[in-house]
Amino acid sequence: MYRVVELKETWEVARDVRAFRLSGEFDFTPGQFVMVWLPGAGEKPFSLAWRDMLVVKRVGPFTSRLFGLEEGDRLWIRGPYGRGFELRGDRPALVAGGIGIPPLYALARQYKGIFKEVTLIYGARSKDELALMDIENYVDEVIITTDDGSAGVKGFPTDVLAERKDDFDQVYACGPEPMLRAVLRVMDYRNVQVSAERYMKCGIGVCGSCNLGKYLVCRDGPVFDGLQLRGLL
Repeated sequence: MYRVVELKETWEVARDVRAFRLSGEFDFTPGQFVMVWLPGAGEKPFSLAWRDMLVVKRVGPFTSRLFGLEEGDRLWIRGPYGRGFELRGDRPALVAGGIGIPPLYALARQYKGIFKEVTLIYGARSKDELALMDIENYVDEVIITTDDGSAGVKGFPTDVLAERKDDFDQVYACGPEPMLRAVLRVMDYRNVQVSAERYMKCGIGVCGSCNLGKYLVCRDGPVFDGLQLRGLL
């Protein structure tokens, strides 16, 4: 079930956020995730940022162990799993909060040139938590918001979305759940796809630990159409 890959390169992209380039590539749809296993540390899910790249925030023992790996060290990976983003519209907004950027980076990069115009609205607590990487090469407009006003507009990405929602015919969102709920409310659950997050153990719809109402996030998501989540999120 596992594919063993080596770590080719790792670098810092924001405070406590690192990119990991892998020796092998994965055929995936933006929004899908993989399960990463490290001996003695366990297994965790991560969205793919690109065919050979993970972008990870250090938040606990597993990710701290991951941050300690060096070039040539090995990772055990299974997947990709789940449902990714569906290609819709011509003028989408990508709405990201914090470490919600990886699947939207993958979306922008994979579909560059297919959309007529893509706007990224990206929010973080402060400028040193913005993990933009090189996403500006794959979108037409970048709007930054920070809680403390240290970069871009002071406020939240959903403030910008509320002001400009008529400019977009589709919204793709990934980030903290309060932000996703706000995105869904702004869009009235229509013309929006969100990547939801729940605690996952198996990643394949067997254990039920990631239930979201009648759905299992690992199997039915992690990307959901907004109307699916009415009354649930």
